[in-house]
Amino acid sequence: MQNFWPSSGFDQLRRNARGWLIPTDDYLRLFLQRPELALLPESCPNEIKLHTALQAEPARAVGLLELAAIMDADARESYTLFVNFRNDLLAAGSLEACYLGLFRRGVMGVPPLFLDLLAQAIARNVLHDSQDAYEVRAAEMLFRPQRLTIEQGQILAGDLSVLDMLKDTGGLGDIGRLLAEAKAPMREVRMQVLSDDNAADYWRAGESYNFLLDLTHEVNNDLSHGLVLTMTRARSGLSALARVLEKWVQHMLGVAVRVRPLQKIDDPGWRWHVGLDVHASALLNDLYEDKPVEPERLQRLLSLFRLEFDQPQEMRADVAGKPVYLGLMMSEDRALRLKPQNLLLNLPLAALA
Repeated sequence: MQNFWPSSGFDQLRRNARGWLIPTDDYLRLFLQRPELALLPESCPNEIKLHTALQAEPARAVGLLELAAIMDADARESYTLFVNFRNDLLAAGSLEACYLGLFRRGVMGVPPLFLDLLAQAIARNVLHDSQDAYEVRAAEMLFRPQRLTIEQGQILAGDLSVLDMLKDTGGLGDIGRLLAEAKAPMREVRMQVLSDDNAADYWRAGESYNFLLDLTHEVNNDLSHGLVLTMTRARSGLSALARVLEKWVQHMLGVAVRVRPLQKIDDPGWRWHVGLDVHASALLNDLYEDKPVEPERLQRLLSLFRLEFDQPQEMRADVAGKPVYLGLMMSEDRALRLKPQNLLLNLPLAALA
């Protein structure tokens, strides 16, 4: 098996009988090592004392007076947020239960970073035995925002942070920033589009997030004489994402679904839809209500999906047997922030009716 996303903490976690991830002291220590909580030369004695105590016993109780004693306001807030999140995680008993619980009751006050770290660890668990580089690359979209590039009908998704860093520094980090400020020439860094030919390179690259994923729906082949053959791409990133979403729902909700990419909804009996991001949610709502939609806005729709339950009786009675349509859409600045929690909260499950 491939070992990917070491920063997810998967190796520091244990699985329960259901296959969900049990938080451990070593997993909690990963949070204490992050820049937001790591000690600095200017850290006050009280912060150093608390950090040291948590490193030794990450699940120990932390009193309000200990938190209030930290002199720096930003550090005090960071430790308070971590302790509250840690308490929720330990009370839930698993990362999956915590993730579901937080979104079902509201995530106000929970840093988005913590939610993304949970999603990454859970996605790593979902794909723990995957050998498919396309699936793993598509699953990065569940916890890392993407930036889209569209050229000659080809839609490519790249990691937003990596692409912005390459744009600003040429891939040379702080040195690149200095060169950019000095208007010095920088070497061009090209990201690879994931393919069968370089899939082995994807695994070797480790946690670099520097491969583009092709989200193009179909390829048109000109057969001459005015004939054009439209072929669905067998190795489409959209197909890989569909498989990831199937596994995500099965793992988190315990229901089997089938998801396939779709270019348009042609269904007079359209009854239910779920946006996979905030923009797709709003667009699908408007289309469902037959509201006028600007062409420019429609062009930002990357894909639709058709989701079907293997067991219709697991759906709400009023929509049992009906497909659920999903949407994926980029923002005006061509960013995509997928919200995998939407599938968990908004599917028409009989158990939640």
